[in-house]
Amino acid sequence: MITVPVQNESNFDLPIYATKASAGVDLKAVLEAAITLHPLERKIIPTGLKIALPEGYEAQVRPRSGLAAKFGITVLNAPGTIDADYRGEIGVILVNLSNEAFTIEPGERIAQLVVAKFEQIDWKLTQELSETDRGEGGFGSTGKK
Repeated sequence: MITVPVQNESNFDLPIYATKASAGVDLKAVLEAAITLHPLERKIIPTGLKIALPEGYEAQVRPRSGLAAKFGITVLNAPGTIDADYRGEIGVILVNLSNEAFTIEPGERIAQLVVAKFEQIDWKLTQELSETDRGEGGFGSTGKK
């Protein structure tokens, strides 16, 4: 487990893991009043949180499955990446993909935040790549099952 410094500029508690095996924590909407997302409308929703990730880590902002399945509300750039050198407030770009308006209440859980390790790569220009059974088979090439 890593320790991540955080500033909380809201009146809400810090996000917590809902279960022992949870990968992400829920981010809450920090709003002065409820706002409405109309069909196909998008807005950046503030969370009141600023973090300082260690180098070699990123935070991914992901949709909440319940909002997506029940109401068509999702994170537009999912997953949104927060780099280790970013120190601004975490904002969540929500979009309403349904045919009905959706109201977001202050304190409502709007997205998940998952912290993950990553590796930077060093490109090695080549004329040939190793062969695999799949080869250049792209979208749908591994079958429907």
